[in-house]
Amino acid sequence: MSSENYQQRKTFFDQLLTIYGRKPVLEALQDPGMQVYKLHLAHSNKEDGIIRELRQLAEQRGIAIEMHERKALSRISKNGKQDQGVAADLQLSAYQPCNAISADHLQAAPRRYIALDRITNPQNLGMIIRSVAASGIDGLILPRRGGAPLTALVIKASAGTLFKAPIYHCEDLDAELLRMKDDGATLCCLSSHAEHSLFDYKAQGSMVYILGNETEGVSRNLEKRCNTRLKIPMHNGVESLNVAVTAALIAFSGV
Repeated sequence: MSSENYQQRKTFFDQLLTIYGRKPVLEALQDPGMQVYKLHLAHSNKEDGIIRELRQLAEQRGIAIEMHERKALSRISKNGKQDQGVAADLQLSAYQPCNAISADHLQAAPRRYIALDRITNPQNLGMIIRSVAASGIDGLILPRRGGAPLTALVIKASAGTLFKAPIYHCEDLDAELLRMKDDGATLCCLSSHAEHSLFDYKAQGSMVYILGNETEGVSRNLEKRCNTRLKIPMHNGVESLNVAVTAALIAFSGV
């Protein structure tokens, strides 16, 4: 295989998102606007009801169907306890590995990203994705583990914008943010004690805004990585905002 063909295949597979569960996969197959690459089914499924419907929809759309032993399917879904013997690969053109954000990319022009640290509520994640898609911010950085997975609940909360939003996935958020910092990006977290307001701050170069867990905030290790801290001015004794609201304010602050 030539290096060009290899790179094309790698890019294609990097853009695949695997969803699981009978209802989420059924909804994906029923939506003609959703690019479904492959349907995965367990041999142990009974060929009736929803399984028959899944198979029929895939065949009607010319989508490949692959059969697996139960353990093999669990490895594909990465959630054998909840996949119900069903998974599907979706092709998302804006879903990429985080290393696509190269040093050259960060230095060519000022970029703005939001990175999520252990955001576990799917409703919040979906609303954050919607704000990222709507605002035109350069991307959302998501670790594969430690936060809410990209499930049907997230898709619904995002109002379908999950398939349009620029999302960068990574295995180790700390390592990726440290790399981006070394490549010239400024890492920023929010603090009520910060000197400067989010709305007055003039960024020099590329920025990554880190938003933390709904209860605990940004982890101490990531907070130590930050070059700067900003605040959102609040009144009437209000101490904090929902993380999805905060993300929306960040996403639109530079527009």
